[in-house]
Amino acid sequence: MHETTGHHTKDSGRRAWWVAAVAGTAIIVAGAFSTMPGLLQDPLRQEFHWSRGSIGLAASVNMVLYGLTAPYAAALMDRFGIRRVVVAALGTVAAGAVLTTAMHAAWQFTLFWGLLVGLGTGSLSMTLGTTVTNRWFTTRRGLVTGILSSGSVLGQMVFLPALSWTIDRYDWRPALVTLALAAVAISPLVHLVLRDHPADLGRRPYGSDTFVPRPEPAPGAARRTLTVLSRAARTAPFWLLAGAFAVCGASTNGIMWTHFTPAAHDHGMSVTTASTLLAFIGVFNVVGTIASGWLTDRMDPRRLLAVYFLLRGLLMVSLPLTMTATVSVPMLIFVVAFGLLDLATVPPVIALCRTFYGDDSAIVFGWTSAAHQVGAASASFLGGVARDTFGSYDPVWLALGAACAAAALLPLVIRHHPTTSADADQRAYATSATRL
Repeated sequence: MHETTGHHTKDSGRRAWWVAAVAGTAIIVAGAFSTMPGLLQDPLRQEFHWSRGSIGLAASVNMVLYGLTAPYAAALMDRFGIRRVVVAALGTVAAGAVLTTAMHAAWQFTLFWGLLVGLGTGSLSMTLGTTVTNRWFTTRRGLVTGILSSGSVLGQMVFLPALSWTIDRYDWRPALVTLALAAVAISPLVHLVLRDHPADLGRRPYGSDTFVPRPEPAPGAARRTLTVLSRAARTAPFWLLAGAFAVCGASTNGIMWTHFTPAAHDHGMSVTTASTLLAFIGVFNVVGTIASGWLTDRMDPRRLLAVYFLLRGLLMVSLPLTMTATVSVPMLIFVVAFGLLDLATVPPVIALCRTFYGDDSAIVFGWTSAAHQVGAASASFLGGVARDTFGSYDPVWLALGAACAAAALLPLVIRHHPTTSADADQRAYATSATRL
């Protein structure tokens, strides 16, 4: 019997938030892994005498697989359930981290960290948050996606200072073991609390007035993922969002989380201090992403994206002027502003994917996330090469600032009005979905 009382409605809402909280916890742990390449650069160079480029290659492989795994993970969640995929992903990242502690060659770093950790964290990306939001919530979706989007950076904020301190005081291997233990520790919580759909518990999604039956498992996860990509690739909004998101990845994960710490160290700042600044970026990232989700429920997501990219571009161009050996007021302003903007792009992009691609929005967002990670991987690798070539990161900051300015124009090209081509794109997508 489906719930009809106010008590049951309240209970359904409470359970939806618990499910979101556990999914967010998994995203937080996965987010902590993304900070490690920046922390590992100097220790690995000292121990193994590897170049920044070879270390950046492993980080790039990780980021590309993180992006490519995301859409397949969304389809696998539709096929096998959210809980099974999340538990398997946590086991994969734990295995990758432990194996990395035993490596002796650069190719092993690429295999263990690039491949295994990339596959695991890709399954715990915002496609997980998008799937949970789509299934468990019908209202406040922007706010929920904002909260879950902030989870990856919250993981950096929570773990980064402790990991940096561990590396400085002991070694880089205990830091990786700490991450592996965190992934293993939350697996029982995921198994006990996370459920695939409200209907599994006889409940309604949060904000829904009617009971929503659980959809049948979607067979052929790999085929469906590629089919959705094929349909979405025929529409203009997909390419505009993917292009903007590629620049987003290059100017956040790709450069900041991999190269900010060594760049600050080039100016005489200690690794621990630089890592602490990154952690503070994470603090304000949480605020900015949640605020962006709130704004996305109330404003045009296209204009929000344009403003975010323009402001981020100005910050990137100003960064060479703010880098000093000590923490200055301009650096603190940069940390606050960049933190507010870092992942603020995610809720508007998810909202636009939902608008144009409906039930396939989690998979489509996964493919735009793949573009995000390709951009991140390019910046991670080329940033290290640029530092080796020019002896400075300044050309990288300026190039990314220009790219952000260009990306600010892309969402404005997307038109969403009853008489414009965006609706034709949407109708074409629906028609092709029916045919296929």
